[in-house]
Amino acid sequence: MAVVIRMKQMGRTHRHYYRIVAIDKRQPRDGKVIEELGTYDPHVADKERRVTLIPSRIKYWQSVGAIASETCLAIFKKFNAKWEKIETDEAAMAVAAKAKATADTAAAK
Repeated sequence: MAVVIRMKQMGRTHRHYYRIVAIDKRQPRDGKVIEELGTYDPHVADKERRVTLIPSRIKYWQSVGAIASETCLAIFKKFNAKWEKIETDEAAMAVAAKAKATADTAAAK
């Protein structure tokens, strides 16, 4: 199965938004996806909030041979660094919260 990373069109007439997905190359544009990797909404006024990405999954699919479309590559080039930072910050906060919870549990005993 040849996997590609491309955009799946969603929304309604004159108000489209897109999901960035890993999908079998033979599927139609709006066909069944393997995994959703992010979103792109061109109608959002704030350019920094137009895109959401999951960089770890994008890297995984690219590492196993998925080819990204030109549009997706441009989006990744522009926004991937921002979302990698957000993802690492969230992971660090989760680790800190878990450590605090275990410390609180140990202190309560």
